[in-house]
Amino acid sequence: MTIVTFPAFNINLSISRIAFTIGSIHIYWYAIFIAVAILIAILALKKDCKKYNIKYNDILELMILILPIAIICARLYYVIFNMQYYLNNPSEIINIRNGGLAIYGGIIGGAITTIIFCKIKKIKILDMFDMIVPYLSLGQAIGRWGNFINGEAHGTTTNSIFRMGIIENGIYMEVHPTFLYESICTLIIFFILMYLRNHRKYAGQLTIVYLLLYSVIRIIIEGLRTDSLMIGNIRISQLISIIIFLVVIFILIYNYKKRKKIRLLEEKNI
Repeated sequence: MTIVTFPAFNINLSISRIAFTIGSIHIYWYAIFIAVAILIAILALKKDCKKYNIKYNDILELMILILPIAIICARLYYVIFNMQYYLNNPSEIINIRNGGLAIYGGIIGGAITTIIFCKIKKIKILDMFDMIVPYLSLGQAIGRWGNFINGEAHGTTTNSIFRMGIIENGIYMEVHPTFLYESICTLIIFFILMYLRNHRKYAGQLTIVYLLLYSVIRIIIEGLRTDSLMIGNIRISQLISIIIFLVVIFILIYNYKKRKKIRLLEEKNI
């Protein structure tokens, strides 16, 4: 049972991680949020496939491949950077009921799978990415509430009006609800991407915007968290976010200079 309060708003909650039970099988809220995010994406992509000239059957095939691979990669990423714990508790490696899925691991696994799939199917990779990223962002917004139910992915102690009260290791503390910050931010990214979808100027634009915005958000929010995956004193997700941000900025500058050079050549030829 997870006990959570929002003192400034006089909200007190006592939440079970188990949504319901079928026989001896427990269905966890964490899994339900993931399933809801996936279902929404699959249904929404059916409407978008014509816009990107991609067959819906190809999207379904890709989803069938991506979902297990992304979950496995998200778990592997988490386990690798908690190796000492899982070496001592190997039976816990496959136990994801209490969380332990790293979003960057899932994104990396999903991106590689998508690239290979598009190469085989002769689908434009950037069009596929542009079609998927809005719903990836929406899925992240929904999935973070699984962290809330589990009482995880919270931040450092604070007296902010948005502070969240939790009991951890028998101690009551008031912390940044970083799950909520990221959920709201990724929902905003979703709406931005949905607007840009109808004003896309080039293939890959939505992907670039997603990577740029999410990396900035993650750099900031990761700095508040207390459960970051670490290498020494370095927060892994923060490091990856910084690298992604710098790579995206480099791509934008390179493309700008390239387009400017083309314009100058065209003007000379007029």
